[in-house]
Amino acid sequence: MSETCHERLTLDEKLPLLGIAAWSGTGKTTLLEGLLPRLRQQGLRVAVIKHAHHGFDVDQPGKDSYRLREAGASPMLVASRSRVALMMDTPGAGEANLVELIAMVRQQAPDLVLVEGFKAWPLPKLELYRASLGKPLRAGEDPWIKAVASDQALTLPAGVESLDLNDYDSLVAWIAAWPARWSSQHGPRPVPREETR
Repeated sequence: MSETCHERLTLDEKLPLLGIAAWSGTGKTTLLEGLLPRLRQQGLRVAVIKHAHHGFDVDQPGKDSYRLREAGASPMLVASRSRVALMMDTPGAGEANLVELIAMVRQQAPDLVLVEGFKAWPLPKLELYRASLGKPLRAGEDPWIKAVASDQALTLPAGVESLDLNDYDSLVAWIAAWPARWSSQHGPRPVPREETR
């Protein structure tokens, strides 16, 4: 599904979603590696959906699951007592369908789903921003951005919270509080209308 078809995403008030939006090189994965154990310590079950911009393979050539998938199994599910993996080839399907991915994750009843990489989709987002990358801040043009975590002080649009990108404790507190705020803040923030004369 192309990200231009994202209007079909219907937000479920019972499943809190939070997009993590950032330019490449900002350190999204490193940040999430640091935050996820802390969120788990707070008792939250957090699922992550990550978009990859290129082909990838989680299976190894020569392994039974790889051979069976290559032979045409779709989907291919591998399970052990400690891990389950579902693999499926999607030739010709275009971009990943976030609606379908959320439905897959919903079955596991997480407390929160963090969505990384689907930045054009209409869902609430935390923007990670490093001015040193020389890229524009997205919060001014994306009404779905609820907060910006940056390594320096920024002027942000009204209604966008400012967080310190290097303060893991405050980031964990903000993200951990998101499920409780979800029902009242799962839509875009109001964009002030310019006064007409």
